[in-house]
Amino acid sequence: MTDHHPPPAGPAPTARQQRYLRTLAMQRGISFVPPRTCFEASRLIDQLKRRAPEPAADRRREIRAVQDDMARGRGDDAQVIERVETTGHGSSATWKRGRP
Repeated sequence: MTDHHPPPAGPAPTARQQRYLRTLAMQRGISFVPPRTCFEASRLIDQLKRRAPEPAADRRREIRAVQDDMARGRGDDAQVIERVETTGHGSSATWKRGRP
């Protein structure tokens, strides 16, 4: 099988860089694609350090809202109800026409 992803051009990011990136991302209220190299991690750290931190109250409010939604079973609107909305399996699955 062919690997379509080229190998990273440099050493992998250190555990310390990865921890710092997670901390900065949480403080800034953003998500990110994990870097593949130390160089990419350093560049991303520099970018995140230039961004203003999200207010802590906003972070807490958002986390609380997500926790409440999960506890109440909300947020499932995007789920596909198998055998009601779709037919077939795997790559041959298709959407059903009409309402369930």
